[in-house]
Amino acid sequence: MKNIYILIIALITLFLNSCNDVLDQVPSDRYTDALVWNDPYLLDTHLAELYACTPVMIQDAITLMNSWNGAPMNRDDNGWTAIMGFSAQMEGTVRTLEITDEAKYNFGGQAHLLSMKENGIQSNGTELQWWGNAYYTIRLLNNFIDRAGESSISNVEERIAEARFLRAFNYFAMAKRYGGVPLITKVQSLDDDEDVLYPKRATEKEIFDFILKETDEISEVLPSANDAGRANKWAALALRSRAALYAASVAQFGTQQLNGLLGFPAGDDAYYYQICFDASKKIMTEGPFMLYDEDADKIQNFKNIFLKKGNSEAIMVKQHSGKGFNDGGTNRWSWDMVECPRPNVWGVGNYHGPYLDLVEEFEYKDGTPGVIDREYAKNKLWTMEELWGEKDPRFFASIWTNGTSWQGAVGGVLGENTIDMHNGIMTAEGTLVDGRYDTYNGIPAVGDQLVRFKEGNTPNTGFGVMKYLDPNANNFNWFSESTTDYLIFRYGEILLNFAEAAFELGKPAEALDAINQIRDRAGIARLTSVDREKIRHERKVELAFENHRYWDLRRWRIAVQSLTRTYSGLRYIYDAASGKYRLDFIDNIDGRAKTPTFPEKNYYFPIGQGRIAANPNLVENPGY
Repeated sequence: MKNIYILIIALITLFLNSCNDVLDQVPSDRYTDALVWNDPYLLDTHLAELYACTPVMIQDAITLMNSWNGAPMNRDDNGWTAIMGFSAQMEGTVRTLEITDEAKYNFGGQAHLLSMKENGIQSNGTELQWWGNAYYTIRLLNNFIDRAGESSISNVEERIAEARFLRAFNYFAMAKRYGGVPLITKVQSLDDDEDVLYPKRATEKEIFDFILKETDEISEVLPSANDAGRANKWAALALRSRAALYAASVAQFGTQQLNGLLGFPAGDDAYYYQICFDASKKIMTEGPFMLYDEDADKIQNFKNIFLKKGNSEAIMVKQHSGKGFNDGGTNRWSWDMVECPRPNVWGVGNYHGPYLDLVEEFEYKDGTPGVIDREYAKNKLWTMEELWGEKDPRFFASIWTNGTSWQGAVGGVLGENTIDMHNGIMTAEGTLVDGRYDTYNGIPAVGDQLVRFKEGNTPNTGFGVMKYLDPNANNFNWFSESTTDYLIFRYGEILLNFAEAAFELGKPAEALDAINQIRDRAGIARLTSVDREKIRHERKVELAFENHRYWDLRRWRIAVQSLTRTYSGLRYIYDAASGKYRLDFIDNIDGRAKTPTFPEKNYYFPIGQGRIAANPNLVENPGY
């Protein structure tokens, strides 16, 4: 019997040892947590995922789409409308164009934003929100920063600095929306104290100070070599420049509210302007960047800033050169298909029509204002060369219109490969023919570019977005086929940041020099003096459609005045007798019953009742 017990014990011991052997084995279908932090390839792969989880870097897109079901990071909304209309792969890169004074919404899947343009963001409004997705990503970044700190990989400090850059960018995207938000820099656990699990909002100043401290520190850790698509020393300084300028403007033009949760103490503006000035100057004097100015043709030169990969102006980009979401990737976007003229996969394109008011912001090459004398213009006939020929070359590189060359466009009387936007024909007998299917002497009454607009009774401004358009893009492949790189930071912005900070610090000569560098490259007359309005004007023109205008108006605290108004468009009427065009100026081109409005409360977005219910320590922003 004793021998039987010994045998049983021996068998049990053998069984337990076998179980331990099984439990100790490395899974073959996935990577273990410990392996990720000590394998350079896996660490970089995980970091690449965290870059993708920060789509807000790409024109403030707020969701990710890496499959038809969206993406795990989409915690605010992973529904069809969100991933199609707000993702970095689909239409998310165009949202701020249509809610500011740059362009009119024409087509697309987000018509509900027209209500936002009329009434502003309301209580519990979710437009352009960056909260749930932000904290999902910040949690992953906090975990990366913490766990990678234990890694034995040789250059892990640089990877941690990249994660800190992404975290700072996330907090900047939140601060410019909500003001003060909870500042979370450690991974929360379910057994943490309530004050950790239900954090209060830090002040807006504390959030910006955190961003500026982080960017200062990591700029000394990140490599200075420009590895396209990755944060480097200069990207950290560029974020520092941008964030400090935003903080300075709010400190100067805003007011403190909610016991300091919003705004800055009086007099803080000079401190933040100086940070912006210093960070910008460091890029200008020590960095390897310069204004792109390689092409003799000033129009093509400006286009190439956004088309030529790796050019001298690119500080940090989102590379769009790999797989689209259909192939499980996130490295293409839909800008070309959305903004191109016809021909187009859905026969539309032209999702956004730049306002005539923006067109008039572009001066003439000699520096004279670009505003058209309406009465004079209506009383004569025009060729496109007479109307636009002497405009700032940036106009032609940023905007297309009637007569613009475009491969495949049906030009009618303008000839092949030319955009035809005429809307009506004035006959030799003096009558107007403008029905969708009308013709006169064999000429369609409506130019090819406007047929879908006419069919849907959709007003057209007479213009389209040219910036970023790749003439070689495949606009017949549904969505996500653009492979141009998106410029997260470019040198032109840094010069403009520097100019604004210099002026506000009482250094107009340095501001003027920076502005004239921009104008020299553009090919227009230099300024002899500079003031605040001239600097703001230059930003509006140089950075059009690059996701700056909406946020600039907010930080300057002039959005209430600038965005509470109607906008105009231009109708080209073909004159059959002369072959020229009559001009018809259209007021209230949006065609809305109510004037577009920016309520003062929208200088800060609503936190939302749902978030406050989940965390009672949160305080709602004023007016909601």
